[in-house]
This record gives sequence, C-alpha cells and structure tokens, in this order.
Amino acid sequence: MSGQLKEVRTRIKSVGTTQQITKAMKMVSAAKLRRAQDAITQMRPYAEKLQEMLGNIIGSLEGNMGGGLTVERPIEKVLFIVITSDRGLCGAFNANSIKLAKSVIKERYADQHQKGNVHILPLGKKAYESFERQGFKLVDDFWGIFSDLSFEAVRKVAEHVRAAFVRKEYDRVELVYSKFKNAATQEFICEQHLPIPKSNSGKKQSNNDFIFEPSKEVLIQELMPKILNTQIYKGLLDSNASEHGARMTAMDKATENAEEMLKTLKISYNRARQAAITTELTEIVSGAAALQG
Repeated sequence: MSGQLKEVRTRIKSVGTTQQITKAMKMVSAAKLRRAQDAITQMRPYAEKLQEMLGNIIGSLEGNMGGGLTVERPIEKVLFIVITSDRGLCGAFNANSIKLAKSVIKERYADQHQKGNVHILPLGKKAYESFERQGFKLVDDFWGIFSDLSFEAVRKVAEHVRAAFVRKEYDRVELVYSKFKNAATQEFICEQHLPIPKSNSGKKQSNNDFIFEPSKEVLIQELMPKILNTQIYKGLLDSNASEHGARMTAMDKATENAEEMLKTLKISYNRARQAAITTELTEIVSGAAALQG
C-alpha cells in the first residue's frame, strides 16, 4: 500500500510541475501574440490593397509588360512555399499547413508530382523536417527565416523565387500559410503567388482613366517586386501570429487538463491513504483482540 501511495505522490508532483510549465508557456505565447497581432493587423490592409491594385493594373496590361511575372505557361514544374513554425507544442497548427500543401499537390498537381516536378520551399523548421522526411525535393536555403524575421530576409526569398520563375525553372508558385483571425482560429490558405493572378475586376478597371506617373512600364517594373515581397512578408506575419495564438490555446487547454488530472490523482491518493489507515487500524484491533483472547 505504501508503494502505491508513493507512486501517486510522484505522479501528483510530476503533473504539478508540468502544469507550471504549461502556464508559463501560455503567458509567454500571450505576450508574443500581442506583438505579432499588432504587426499583422497593421500590415494586412496595406498588403491587401497593394495586391488588389496590382491585380487591377495587370488586368489592363497588354503584351509582356509584366516582365515575365504575369506569363501563364503550361504547368510542368511547380514550387510550393510552405510556412510553418520552428517549434511544436502549438496543437495542429503545423500539421494543418503541411496537410493543406499535400492535399493541393494531390488534387491539382498529381501528374507533376509523379514526374518529380513539384518542389517545396519550406519557411519554418517543421515544414523542412516534414517534407525532407517524406522525400520531397526541397529548396532548403531559407527554412530558418524565423530566426531573423525581417523584411530584408523576406526580400531574399522573394528575389530567389522571382528569378527562378523568370528562368522558367517553375511554371507556377503557390504560397501556403495560415491566416490569423483570433487566438483560437486560423484559416489555412493556398494562394497563387506566380504568375501574378489578374483581378476579377480587371476588365472593369481597365475602362477607367488611370494617369500613370511615371510611365506605366516603369511603374509596373518598380511596383511588382515590392508587392510580391509584401505578399510573402504578410504570409509570414500571419503565420507567426497564428502560431502564437495556437500555442497559447494549446497550453491553456493543457493547463486545464493538468488541473483535472491533479484532482483525480488527489482523490485517488486520499482514497489509498484512507484504505491504508483502515488496514492499519484493523490490524491493531485484530492484534489487540488476539492478545486478550
């Protein structure tokens, strides 16, 4: 009986220590989430308006004014930019991003994948580890980007992707990331990055009187790279905020589960202790009765 009590005490101590860790991780994630949420909240309207503006202008272009970034080609080679986190303990956050990328590959690019023409550019350690383990062809130069999440680091990624697309190494580039909504909700998105998609309202916009200063050609060549940089940066900020929200939610749930487990273990401990006391009393009474007899 004493061995059982010791085992329960050890488990209570272990669960209590784990609960303290999950509480601390929740508080750290909450602090990081506030900063990450502020960053994406300020960035998103600007990035979405730029993307809409670029789509409208692209819709009114004639010829190859987009410098090769708007050219639709038969899809033979595809690059997926998949954004995850560097660390785990954030629920299904990383698994859902990877699952979405694999699902899109299976549904849209099964033939290209079978030929070995689907490449993955992971941004985040978890994506790198997962796709490497599964034997995908990787562009593994940028997976550690979250160690220095800056616009300059993103620019290097975007320039690499644009140059590869213009050289016709890829005919389609897809961006997979998690759009932050709130701490408990993320929307996992796969959107076309290259060639630059035309806005659905492009035809309507093309009838408007746009005044370009400087010329349309100069403006397009200047704007397109910056806007594409911004789209990847937005995806990284969205995913960063989503990661901290998912981890905060997961650690909050883990803390609640630890509390429930502690209650159950304490009840088990008290019952075992009462049983031990009862056994000892019974042995004492029996011994006394035997002596009197």
